[in-house]
Amino acid sequence: MPLGTLDRTAPPLFNQGPSALSKLIFFSALALFLMVADARFNVVQPIRTVVGAVLFPVQWVAMQPVLLARAASRYVEDLQGAQRDEAQARRQLAELAQRASRADTLSGENARLRALLELRQTTQNPSRAAEVLFDAADPYTRKIVIDQGINHGIVAGSPVIDENGVLGQVTQVLPFTSEVTLVIDRDLSVPVQNTRTGVRTVAFGDVDARGGGLELRYMTSHADLQVGDVLATSGVDGVYPAGLPVARIDNIERRADSAFARVHGMPFAAVTAARYVLVLAPVGDPVPQVYPGSAGAATAATADVAARKKPEKADTAKKGDASAKDGGGKEAAKELAKEQRATPAPRAGRPAEPRTGAPR
Repeated sequence: MPLGTLDRTAPPLFNQGPSALSKLIFFSALALFLMVADARFNVVQPIRTVVGAVLFPVQWVAMQPVLLARAASRYVEDLQGAQRDEAQARRQLAELAQRASRADTLSGENARLRALLELRQTTQNPSRAAEVLFDAADPYTRKIVIDQGINHGIVAGSPVIDENGVLGQVTQVLPFTSEVTLVIDRDLSVPVQNTRTGVRTVAFGDVDARGGGLELRYMTSHADLQVGDVLATSGVDGVYPAGLPVARIDNIERRADSAFARVHGMPFAAVTAARYVLVLAPVGDPVPQVYPGSAGAATAATADVAARKKPEKADTAKKGDASAKDGGGKEAAKELAKEQRATPAPRAGRPAEPRTGAPR
């Protein structure tokens, strides 16, 4: 094909129309016009409203992944915060429970100590508070160990009471601890008196009956005893002060084939749960019991030593006075005899001169 016959015009696809500069100027002016018209007359507001209503579903769908991501992150943070708060609340609850338990324990101990102090004021015997350390290791006896011993002034045979009544008696004393035999031990007996009738008898430990109690032996079947009678110490043994509550009669068995009744009593003292006790000085102790550390201990010791030394000084003084009297009389007689021998006899008709000096 000859070259002169070819069409040199651009195809319609590449037909650019107006130039780029003219397009820039036109659209810039149009944009400026629209901005001024919208600012002054709100011309574009209806168009904006229609476009926003049409594009809202598209925006909602596009925002869902972002909202889901934010919700998941917030859920994880809230879950971790809730777990932390729960753990902290559990710790606080455990601490509060521990404090409440400790407060209940301290309240019970305070009530028992107050009861001991009130009981201490009612008893005339010197006393000392002690704490129960542990039960004795022997399974066939009922004994406890307290934290007071010889160094604290505890002596064997001292009665031991708690806030409710007689607990037992000190049977072994060590330098820093003491062993107390409880009233329910079969080897311990306490002279008691029925507060209703005034009848005196002896209560023995009965550990096998109903888990531990006291038994009144050799009581006749027709004895005036009733369930509920209170047994207190009689004080005739010289160990326990009179009037301390011991037990209450809870069972009386009168059998036709026996002349004696079986009388069982429950002790007032907490024989299995005592924590703090009061150790009294024995009533029959001839020396007043003053425990170390109490007011007046040094004064009592000084008075005791002075009382012991006073008779010795008096005896020594009496012996010295007697010796002085006897020795002085003998020496005076000897001196008088010497002077009488040395003085010449008076002449007749001339009185003897009176002696003015006392014999040496």
